[in-house]
Amino acid sequence: MEMSLSGFFSGKKVLVTGHTGFKGAWLSQILIGMGAKISGYSLAPNTKPDLYDALGLEKKMAGHISDIRQYKILSEVFRQESPEIVFHLAAQPLVRDSYDDPLYTFSTNIMGTANVLECIRQTTGVKAAVIITTDKVYENKGIKSHKEEDELGGYDPYSSSKVCAEYVTRSYIRSFFSPDNKLGNGRLKTLIASARAGNVIGGGDWSKDRLIPDIVRSLFEKNEPVALRNPVAIRPWQHVLDPLFGYLILAKRLYDGDRRSVGAWNFAPEKESFITAEKLVEKSIRLIGKGSYEIKPMAGKHETSVLKLDASKAKKELGWKPNLGIDESLEWTVEWYKSFYKGDDVTNITNAQIGRFMESFYG
Repeated sequence: MEMSLSGFFSGKKVLVTGHTGFKGAWLSQILIGMGAKISGYSLAPNTKPDLYDALGLEKKMAGHISDIRQYKILSEVFRQESPEIVFHLAAQPLVRDSYDDPLYTFSTNIMGTANVLECIRQTTGVKAAVIITTDKVYENKGIKSHKEEDELGGYDPYSSSKVCAEYVTRSYIRSFFSPDNKLGNGRLKTLIASARAGNVIGGGDWSKDRLIPDIVRSLFEKNEPVALRNPVAIRPWQHVLDPLFGYLILAKRLYDGDRRSVGAWNFAPEKESFITAEKLVEKSIRLIGKGSYEIKPMAGKHETSVLKLDASKAKKELGWKPNLGIDESLEWTVEWYKSFYKGDDVTNITNAQIGRFMESFYG
């Protein structure tokens, strides 16, 4: 395992797109704790409450609030911040929203990714970039756990836009960032990879049409039954810290010039965490100690029934492993929300969970 991860990021200039989102805010908090010189580029948070504000990240990092589709603004931020490492998370991330506004989804997820890659191409100091897509990029036949070399293909506008983002990334790697293209001093210029993670859970997510936020709103705020759309849907549930540390390990490998790290990577939980949405709700209710649910199917918008991901490549070649099982992931998630709704400063519980994760991760 990468024992020197914290020391590596200390002092590094890191740009996170999508820093105001759920995963982006957690990643920003981790990097701040590691001593990175971090900047962000994103739209303003679109939920209330939101993790970005709850953690007070506006005061801890150089945050730029703008649209990822605005290339001129984005390029000026790259020029101003001169990042060495880029994590691209900014996206329209919701399947159901992609049906309501497909053009926005395609322009954000495809051209937004192209804008980031072009800014990287125009910024000589960037040595490593991780482009985050999704586990939904595979042509899903609902049978097996998908590996990185499997066929890509998306049904809905969200997943297909992310497939396109993968192809845009692949094109930029082949055209401009080929690992075989070296500078005169023998150092590699910029190495780029894409990362595909499962369904992430954890404290601080209030997005609509996501199961944990739906549970939180129903049981902590409204005191009403959880509405469950698709009880038999199977997903690779994982705590947000697991894939984020995979991204960090991958970025370090890229920065260090490991050409084998270029390309696509899956970050997924163990098979025990591939459970149905109904089972996840039942476990959550037991941990919270109250509540119920009712099944309310919603017709008209296709959602994949079974989604599984194989992370054997990351385990073997990066030394990464999923650290938290489904029960621990839910325990940590409920612990975080209970702290928030008690009125605690959630920076403390967030940092405590990051610390506990790193202790067990490296142990």
